[in-house]
Amino acid sequence: MFPERIETDRLVLEPLTPQNVDVLDFYPHASHRNPHIEEITEYLSWDPHQTPKETREFLDSQAEVWDAGEVANYVVRPKEGEDGAGEIAGAAGLHPDWERRTGILGTWLRKPFWGRGYSGERAAALMEVAFDRLDLEVVAVSHHADNEKSRRAIERYVERFGGQCEGLLRNFETSPDGPVDAYRYTVTREQWVEATKED
Repeated sequence: MFPERIETDRLVLEPLTPQNVDVLDFYPHASHRNPHIEEITEYLSWDPHQTPKETREFLDSQAEVWDAGEVANYVVRPKEGEDGAGEIAGAAGLHPDWERRTGILGTWLRKPFWGRGYSGERAAALMEVAFDRLDLEVVAVSHHADNEKSRRAIERYVERFGGQCEGLLRNFETSPDGPVDAYRYTVTREQWVEATKED
């Protein structure tokens, strides 16, 4: 159901599963061994992995939800010619809420890959999947109310595709410390079609 490979101008996205991602390659980036892990996960809903076994279980779970058509999580790698080409830059997800005909975006990147515009590039690619392939009607994305870096990145690509901020939602997301407030943004299929018709 989900594309097995997505290529953008600078990125390659492949399923975040044991078939595409070696446990021992992914573990150093998603665990306490990553020197920037606290900064990366500060506003995310997951804790750093404690052992390679936890990483293996995580990758296995991603394969299960992929096969069930529940969530498409991808490993993100820069293409040839980019600094860090072929390295694991992070992960990106598209979670279809089939009943609401809504695709929910999420991503995280390793710190060396921040500030390159990769978030917007993968968002554009996953919006195309959501609207053209999965026939969803809305793409939504949210960020922790205090996460300024995500806010700037999200506002850029949401505005590019004609979307809007829906507002501040109280206790909208969960974190290891409990519920947190989040800003939610949406782009409708009509807004996306209008914004991309000359691309």
